[in-house]
Amino acid sequence: MRRMPENEAEHETRPGEIAVALPARFDAGIYFIGSIRTPWQSRADCPKNGRGSQEICSIELFEPYAAALAGIEAFSHLVVVYFMDRARRDLVVQVPRHLGEPRGTFALRSPVRPNPIALSVVRLLKVEGSRLSVAGLDCLDRTPLVDLKPYYASVDSAGADPP
Repeated sequence: MRRMPENEAEHETRPGEIAVALPARFDAGIYFIGSIRTPWQSRADCPKNGRGSQEICSIELFEPYAAALAGIEAFSHLVVVYFMDRARRDLVVQVPRHLGEPRGTFALRSPVRPNPIALSVVRLLKVEGSRLSVAGLDCLDRTPLVDLKPYYASVDSAGADPP
C-alpha cells in the first residue's frame, strides 16, 4: 500500500526532469518485516544521507520476525534495507536542487526511483526485544522495513580485499 506525499510540491516536475508511465502491475512482492521510527515527518526534514545524522532512531520488527534477531547484538553495524513508500516512482531524469542540472535517476542517491528501495549502514546501539536503537538513518518516520543484515567491513567495504 503506497502512501501519497502530504505535500503536492513533492510531485511537481522541475524543468529538465522526465517522468514515465509506470507499469500496470508489479513483477514481485515483498514482505515488510517491521517499521522504522525516526524524528522526520517530511522529506525536507530528512538528512541527505544516513551519515548526515547521528539521531537515535528505532527499528521495530513485527512479532513474527522477532526471533530472527537472535545474535544480532554481536554486531556493531547493520545494513538496513527499507522501502521509501512515499517517494515518487516515475522520474527517470531528475534535477537535484544541489546540482541544478538534469541527471539520470540511476546516477543519483535520490529516494525518487522506479523501485524506491534504500539501504543505510547504521550503528547498532541497543537491542530491546524486537526493537533496535540505531544511528545513521535517513528516512521518514514509519518507513516500512524490508530487511536487516549484519555489516561486515571485510566484505561490505568497497576498499576491502575479497575474503
